Amino acid sequence: MRRQLGETRSVIAQRHALISADSHEVTPVPGWPGSRIVVVISPQMGAQFSQFFAEMPGGAVGHAPAQRVERFVLVLEGAVSLQLGDELHELGVEGYALVPAGAAHQIKAVTAARLIVLEKVFLPLEGAAHPELVVGTVAAQPKQAMSEDGLLGVRKLLPVDQPFDCEVNVMEFQPGGSLPYVETHFVEHGLLMLSGGGIYRLDEDWFSVVEGDVIWMGPYCPQWFGALGTRPARYLIYKNWNRDPLAG
Repeated sequence: MRRQLGETRSVIAQRHALISADSHEVTPVPGWPGSRIVVVISPQMGAQFSQFFAEMPGGAVGHAPAQRVERFVLVLEGAVSLQLGDELHELGVEGYALVPAGAAHQIKAVTAARLIVLEKVFLPLEGAAHPELVVGTVAAQPKQAMSEDGLLGVRKLLPVDQPFDCEVNVMEFQPGGSLPYVETHFVEHGLLMLSGGGIYRLDEDWFSVVEGDVIWMGPYCPQWFGALGTRPARYLIYKNWNRDPLAG
């Protein structure tokens, strides 16, 4: 009934956005025939990357993006295969891959699957090698403590080497855990709540967030999160990284 009255939890502001599942819109996107695509972050809102859900029926195929675009994909449900040249990788739930820009590849749904996909124009660094394919699972990455109280940890999914121009992490908060301070910086973020919930500060606004919510944080948007409830809260978070702010 509430949706029939035009209500939603989604909010779009100048430097941030919260996109809740109650306002998802399926949009056809070239390169993903037969899949249901929901674009949640895009340049049209002010971001310099795109983030979308891909709901793939069994056997559906996703093709490579434009030549200059790198792609990160994380499996939320089901299983897919990633074919890149002679390499074939199987990705199950919370399996992920970063495919470098210009790498011809194909993602095929082994079973019905749901993915979260992030894409951005790659920013090369003079003198640095081109990034290589990264494949892994969230659980295989060590959790590093990020707070003195032990309630916040991070799993870094990508190498921190110079060739990489972005970072993708999974943040894990025990109940009552929070970011240690309000962050304000020139990089932007794309975030997906994987489980649990809490309170997110974006600029001067405060939002209740739950599993499935997506957040865009633009440059210099003050941001802070605190976990609420009895379950741990986990989110996937992207940021442009490792490049001079004057580059690009």
